[in-house]
Amino acid sequence: MPADQRDQSELQNTGRGQEQMEREPMTNNRNSSMEGEASGDGRSTRGSSNRGFAAMSPERQKQIASEGGRAAHRQGVAHEWNSDEARKAGRKGGEKVSQNREHMSEIGRRGGQSSGGRRNRNQQSEERAED
Repeated sequence: MPADQRDQSELQNTGRGQEQMEREPMTNNRNSSMEGEASGDGRSTRGSSNRGFAAMSPERQKQIASEGGRAAHRQGVAHEWNSDEARKAGRKGGEKVSQNREHMSEIGRRGGQSSGGRRNRNQQSEERAED
C-alpha cells in the first residue's frame, strides 16, 4: 500500500480521520510539487476540477442560492431589511454609481433627449389645436 494511502487509512482508524481529511487535501506524488502553481498552459493546477458549485451553470447556481434564501426565510433566520437600512444601502449605491462620470453623462443625455422630444411633441400638438 502506498504511503499516502496508508496515512489516510491510519487517520480513519484513529477516529479523527474524517476531520483531518477534510482539512488536509489529498495529493498524489506527481502533482504535489506543482500544487498551486501555474501549469505550462498558464492555468492554475489548484481548483481546476469540473466539480462543485463554481463549475455549475449560472442558472443552476442561482436556483440553488434561491432555494437557500427561501429556506432561511422559512426558518426565520433570514435578514429582513428595515426602511433605515434600505435607505442607507440605496444612498451608498447611489454614491458609488455617481462616481462614474461617463455613466452619469449618458443618463443626463438620455433624459435631455427624452424631455426635449416630449416638449417638441407637446408644442406641435398645441399648435395643431390652435389651427
